[in-house]
Amino acid sequence: MGPLSLLADGFSVVLAPENLLFVFLGVTIGTVIGVLPGLGPTATIALLLPITYSISPEAAIMMLAGVYYGSMYGGTITSVLLRIPGEAASAITAVDGYEMTRQGRGGPALGIAAIGSFIGGTVAILGLAFVAPLLASWALRFGPPEYAALTILGLVLVTYLGTKSTLKSVIAALLGLLLAVVGPDPIMGTSRYSFGIPEMFSGIDLVAIAMGLFGIGEIMYNLEKRLTGSGTIGEINGIIPTRDDWNQSRGSIARGTLLGFPIGMLPGGGGVMSSLASYATEKKLAKDPSRFGKGAIQGVAGPETANNASSISAFIPLLTLGLPSNAVLALILGALMMQDITPGPNMIVEHPELFWGVIASMFIGNAILLALNLPFVGIFVQLLRVRIGIIGGIALLVTLVGVYTINYTEFDMWVMLAAGLVGYLMRKTGFEPAPLVLAFVLGSVLEIAFRQSMLLSEGSMSIFFSRPVAASIFAVMGLVVLSSIVGAVRRRRGTTGGFIDKTKQLAED
Repeated sequence: MGPLSLLADGFSVVLAPENLLFVFLGVTIGTVIGVLPGLGPTATIALLLPITYSISPEAAIMMLAGVYYGSMYGGTITSVLLRIPGEAASAITAVDGYEMTRQGRGGPALGIAAIGSFIGGTVAILGLAFVAPLLASWALRFGPPEYAALTILGLVLVTYLGTKSTLKSVIAALLGLLLAVVGPDPIMGTSRYSFGIPEMFSGIDLVAIAMGLFGIGEIMYNLEKRLTGSGTIGEINGIIPTRDDWNQSRGSIARGTLLGFPIGMLPGGGGVMSSLASYATEKKLAKDPSRFGKGAIQGVAGPETANNASSISAFIPLLTLGLPSNAVLALILGALMMQDITPGPNMIVEHPELFWGVIASMFIGNAILLALNLPFVGIFVQLLRVRIGIIGGIALLVTLVGVYTINYTEFDMWVMLAAGLVGYLMRKTGFEPAPLVLAFVLGSVLEIAFRQSMLLSEGSMSIFFSRPVAASIFAVMGLVVLSSIVGAVRRRRGTTGGFIDKTKQLAED
C-alpha cells in the first residue's frame, strides 16, 4: 500500500470521536499556552504526561503533538501585539510584527502568520507522510552499533545546536545520563544506585523529573522574573491580509516551508533555528533590506511558516529512528515508552494505526488552528490579562496532584519537588534543563545499544568504525565538534563563523 492509502487509514483512526476530541483539546491548549508568556509547550506537555496513562496511545500522542505545533501559532499573538514571544520560536517575529502593530497593521500580521503557518504545516505533513516511511525502511538495517552512534550524535547535536553554552549543556547532559542508569541493569537485571530505597529499584520516573524541571522549575523562575514587555496590547483591525500583503508574502511563505522542513529534522534544529534562518534569508533576498525591523510583512510570514514546518518535520526522526530533536519531543518519546511503544523503524509495521493516525491528525489539527486563529484571535488576546501568579498557582497544584496519581506514592512528589528546585537553580545559573531531559530519555536506549554492541564485538570498540553506517555517523559527529571548535576560535578572533554559528549567535542575542 502507498502512503496515500495508508494515510486514508490514518484518517479513519483520527476521526474516531475520542481521538478527534483530543486533537481539538491539544491544539487549543497549545494556542493558549503559546499566548501566555512564560509557560511554553515543554512545561505544558510535562504537566499533561499523567493524563496519558488513562487514554489510548493514539489519543495521547495526538493531543501532545497538537500542543506542540499549536503553541507555535499562539506564540505569534504576543510577539506581534506585545513584543513578548509566547514561544521562543516566535521571538524573531516580534521584530517586524510589533512594528506592524504600531502602524495599525497588527491584524494583517496575525492573519498572514496564521495562513503561512497553515501552508507550511500542511506541506510539511505531506513531506512527513512520504519521507518517514523511506527513512524507516533504510533504518531497518540498523543494528546496535548504529543505534548507539545515532543516539550519541543526537545528544551531541542537541547539546551544541540547541543551547547557548556548550559546556553547561554537556554538564546537564551528563547529569541526565547519570540519572538514567538508576534502576535495573538492562542486561543483568540487578538494581543499581538505588541506595536501598524500594521506590528506586525500578528507576526514577520520567514524569516526576519532567514535571519538576519544566513545571515547577519554570513556574518559580517566571514568577521571580516577572515577565515585562510593552504593557499595552495592540489593536487588531482587519485580520484578513490584503492582496498586496499576499503578493509580498507568498515568496517568503514558500521559502520558509523549504527551509523549515529540513531544519526541523536536525537534532537541535527546531523552530528557533528555522525561524532565524528564514528571517536572515528574507532580509538577504529583499530588494530593500532596510525595511526589516520597521514592519516588513516578509519578516513575519517567513519565520512563522518556517517554525511551523519545522515543528512537523521534527516528528520524522522521532517516529522512524526514536530520536527526539528537542526537549518537547523527548517528552513525547517518554509518553510513548510509558505506553510500551518504542518509536523506531518497526513502528510503521507494529503500530500503523498510531503512526498514520498521528500524521492524519496533524492535517485536522492545522485546519482547526487556522479556524481558531483567524476569527477568534481577539478572545485569545484577553488571556494576556491573566496574571502569571494565578497561572503559576494553578499549574503547581496540577503538578502535585498529577504526579501523585501516577504511582500513588509520596516519593514521586519529593522527586518532582527536588527536580523543580534543580530546574529553578539551573535557569538561574544559565544551565538549560533540555539536555538533561534528553539525556535521561535517551540514556536507556544508548546503554542497551552500546552494551549489545560490546557483546557482539567481544568488547572491541572497533565495531563502531568497521560498520559503514556507524562510522559515517561518527564522522558527522566529528565534523560537528570540529565546527564548534573552529566557530569558537573565530568568534574570539572577531571573525564570523559559518551559517550554523551565525544562527546560533542570533539565537543567543
